[in-house]
Parts: sequence; C-alpha cells; structure tokens
Amino acid sequence: MTIVIGFEGSANKIGIGIIRDGEVLSNPRRTYITPPGQGFLPSDTARHHRAVILTVLKEALEQAGLKPADIDCVAFTKGPGMGSPLVTVALVARTVAQLWGKPLLGVNHCIGHIEMGRLITQADNPTVLYVSGGNTQVIAYSERRYRIFGETIDIAVGNCLDRFARVIKISNDPSPGYNIEQMAKKGSQYVELPYTVKGMDVSFSGITSYIEEAAHKMISSGQCSAEDLCFSLQETVFSMLVEITERAMAHCGSGEVLIVGGVGCNLRLQEMMGVMCKERNAKLFATDERFCIDNGAMIAQAGWEMFRSGQVTELEDSWITQRYRTDEVEVTWRD
Repeated sequence: MTIVIGFEGSANKIGIGIIRDGEVLSNPRRTYITPPGQGFLPSDTARHHRAVILTVLKEALEQAGLKPADIDCVAFTKGPGMGSPLVTVALVARTVAQLWGKPLLGVNHCIGHIEMGRLITQADNPTVLYVSGGNTQVIAYSERRYRIFGETIDIAVGNCLDRFARVIKISNDPSPGYNIEQMAKKGSQYVELPYTVKGMDVSFSGITSYIEEAAHKMISSGQCSAEDLCFSLQETVFSMLVEITERAMAHCGSGEVLIVGGVGCNLRLQEMMGVMCKERNAKLFATDERFCIDNGAMIAQAGWEMFRSGQVTELEDSWITQRYRTDEVEVTWRD
C-alpha cells in the first residue's frame, strides 16, 4: 500500500489530505475569508496559511489515524497559483519531508483537480472542463499529456464572478460564487450581457467590465434586481463554457465530460452541461464541494499517481512557480 500526504495552498484555501491507494483517509481544510467587497491579497492569504497550517497537518494525521512513519511520500502544489501562499505551503512540505525522511513531489494544481475528479467519479477518459478563480481550460488527454483545447484569453470565470460579487457587496462566506448561485435562483429577468467565444477560447474581461460599470445603474434605476444580474451573469458565462466544451468533445470524439475546479460545484453549470451531454448521448461527471474546491487530497492523489510511476522531486528542484501550464507535465501514469 502507498500512502501520500498532499499540501495545497495556491489561493485562499489551505488543505492537507492523505490518500491510501485511492481511499481518502482525511482531507481537512481552512478558508481565508475577507469582508464583502474585498478580495484576498497574497500577503494576507499567506499569513492566514502560516497561522493554521500546522493545526491542519495535525488534524489530517489524526483523522487518518496515522503517524509520520506511515507516510510514503509528501506531495505539494508547485503551481500555478498566488506566489506567497504557494511559497508558504511549499516551505512546510519541504521541511516535513526532510524531518520525516520522505521523498518529495511537486504537483501541478490543475492535474490534482483532474486526477481527483477521475478517482471520485470513475470517469474513464473524459473531456475536462477546469473552472476556478484562477483558471478556465478545456482539456483532453492524448499521448502522455493533458492537452489544452481551449481556455480563457484573459481572466478566469471564477475571477469574473468574484469581481461582480465585490461590486454589489455579496458576502465572501462561504464563497462569492456560492452566494451568487443562491441569489441567481431568485432571479427571473434575463439581462443581455456581452458573450465572447473565439473559436475554442473564451473571454470574460468584456462582460466583467460591462457589468462592473452597469450594475449599480441598472439596480438603482429599477431596470433589474441584483438577483436578476446574478441569474443573467451565470446563464451567459456558463453558456460560453458549455459551447467550447461541446466543441472539444466533437473534436475528440469524446462521450464523457468531467467538470473540476471550484466553479464546478455550481449546480446550474452542471445542469446546463447535463442538457448538452444528454443531446450528445454523453455522460456528465462532477463532484461536490468536498473535492471540487481546492483541497489537499487532490494533491495527494496526483502525487500518488506520480510517485507510483517513479517520479520524485529533488530538494533543489522543489521551487514553486505561479505559471505552470497543464500541458507542461508528462503524464507517466496513464497508458
């Protein structure tokens, strides 16, 4: 049996998870939450992570009922993500690996999401829609790489939703996206917003700029409610995502879609993708907030796959990078 511990802290979540041969033994997590109207700064986020990481580590070991001696490998998020939080978590992972005398593994954050999704849903070879606060990509596996077929050319879909939430002062607890989703359920009027798909790619900066400028005018003039804007924004950006996912499926001849990343918890996105999949006689796979939101177990699972295929990261190569493309990683654990 191979047991891997995974450290994740690339954004405002700090998580440590332990995986034993496909079984999640523990997966505690903490979230840095800012007041309504504010985002999270890298330095403040790193300070939050430093304050709680040892508590989360203790919880992970206790919940799993394991001692450091039982761990076979220490995996951590190498990137992409926010610099200061990544450094904080990598430092702890490196220290723990040396103290415990265990091999170290730097993991690509996106591949952590994909491998966790594949494990939990048992999807075979899906077209992957990866949607989060920092990333938006349509991905498919081919010849030892996760190939990016389409992506955002500017900001991520989660960042678009977060920025809108800040404009109209929606709470960040538990997350802006979740609160937008709940408000959208009460919206009834569709407000037309900029829709930008360019081939296989999407752009969210135009719709973000438009809604940031127009939101207060529309709401104060009685043209629509905040709930209507939440509804309209979701319908528009999710339609864009479904369109490029379907195009990638057609290109790859794929019969499966897997949605991963924090925005992937959104039930409306899952519903819209489900309609498209049904029309194509395809299967939709998605996970709940335990595994689609950033967590340590996903890094442990990707680390488990990598470690079992013979990969390790030497200490001098255990630096972090804010820019780490999904297709940079050689996938040595698949056919």
